[in-house]
Amino acid sequence: MTQAEIKLCSLLLREHFGEIVEKIGTYLIRTGTQPLRMIVNETGLLLDQVKKALCVLIQHNLVTYQLQKRGFVEYEAQCKRVLRILRYPRYIYTAKTLYNDTGELIVEELLLNGKMTMSAVVRKVADRLTETMEDGKTMDYTDVSNTFVRLADTHFVQRCPLIPETPETPDVPPPPAPILVINEKDMYVVPRLNLIGKGKRRRSCDEEENGEHKAKKQKQDGESSEPLPDDGIYWQVNIDRFHQHFRDQGIVSAVANRMDQTSSEIVRTMLRMSEVTTSSSAPYTQPLSSNEIFRSLPAGYNIVKQVLDQYLTLLADDPLEFVGKSGDSGGGMYTVSILCGFGSRCARIFRLLLRKKHLEQKQVEDFAMIPAKEAKDMLYKMLSENVVSLQEIPKTPDHAPSRTFYLYTVNILSSARMLLHRCYKSVANLIERRQYETKENKRLLEKSQRVEAILASMQATGAEDAQLQEIEEMITVPERQQLQNLKRNVNKIDASENQVDETIFVLESFIESTMKKP
Repeated sequence: MTQAEIKLCSLLLREHFGEIVEKIGTYLIRTGTQPLRMIVNETGLLLDQVKKALCVLIQHNLVTYQLQKRGFVEYEAQCKRVLRILRYPRYIYTAKTLYNDTGELIVEELLLNGKMTMSAVVRKVADRLTETMEDGKTMDYTDVSNTFVRLADTHFVQRCPLIPETPETPDVPPPPAPILVINEKDMYVVPRLNLIGKGKRRRSCDEEENGEHKAKKQKQDGESSEPLPDDGIYWQVNIDRFHQHFRDQGIVSAVANRMDQTSSEIVRTMLRMSEVTTSSSAPYTQPLSSNEIFRSLPAGYNIVKQVLDQYLTLLADDPLEFVGKSGDSGGGMYTVSILCGFGSRCARIFRLLLRKKHLEQKQVEDFAMIPAKEAKDMLYKMLSENVVSLQEIPKTPDHAPSRTFYLYTVNILSSARMLLHRCYKSVANLIERRQYETKENKRLLEKSQRVEAILASMQATGAEDAQLQEIEEMITVPERQQLQNLKRNVNKIDASENQVDETIFVLESFIESTMKKP
């Protein structure tokens, strides 16, 4: 665990959960597995504060616990899972792209709350969608439920582990911590719910006052009603499935850049056919026959079977091995390789060393067609940054410089790790910059919020335009300009965070796939 990762985790925890949770999370990241008593002693927080903070972290899958043989429970922070908070906007946007606004809000609610029952998600999302609709229109619970089922069918959401049902034995005390289990075949099974209803809008102050008695009565009725069929069945976002989708999109884009659009559409079809049946960590997709691929091509994509076979052969023969052939049955069995390269946009020398493996300085100058002084400076700079490495091959045992070959080479795994480390530092700097911008303009932001609240209240009561304009003028022209600059800067920082995270995902995927190669 590098200092850059620890710092970034600390910033993310503080930004999303506050100081107490950040203090405990950072302590566990730095020290590793710790029991409750040690956490309380070392952090200096109250026992009740530590317990509540651990509950929050466990609820969001940022901390796990394990019951030790000696009978006490130890807690361990999941640093990689904390770093995934950075990718939440991308998960939400992907859900919106695939499943419209309903899918977007389902994923957003699950990420905000960590774990929720399906019925609670459906009600909350229906209410939020109803708020955005025109007066008189509402969102039906059934529509939200159908989208939730589609997300579960495609494995973007999954069930959380449960406490197994065991017969109660009064003589045996319960364990200090529950052991949660989940049957793999039940992870994506949606309970049958008969949710009948529509989303509700927030009521105004007058409506709340008039309906206070009615709300109390409904609450009493709700308390006495029977629990829902999905009571105790909680759901969470399947982050690995989203990463699989990102990886598949990267492969399709790489095929399109290297070959053509038809090739990328064929690969997209193969990935879509095996997206649920192939594990997110598998090196290859499940084998698919040429006949199955032909039948699954998008409607209206007019290519004949013979042309498809030619494209599959070209893909299988390509040096990058995007597609591999694993058999001849069914017109040929094909798989998509997940462990392919992501390409490189590095400088000319870096690309040259990747291609040639080992080169002397004079060879680098000649092949790259770069002046000797400039090539020397660039090589030494890359060497100092651990982007390239230098290998000595002596002609004689005395290692005399005049009788030694000095070959430059690239350790791509080491370079990827170095770039990943820099990306973590970049994101931490961006978060700190956003916090600084917000802190420096805190007074102006609070004033703007107060003015907006007054305007909303006056508009609701039917105030005249002259009165509204008078309130708006409480914020001066220079202040408005300052607010616009702040908004523009914060938007740039947010966009930069997302762009750096895309690079982090590519680098992490490359390192993970490289480590798996035999």
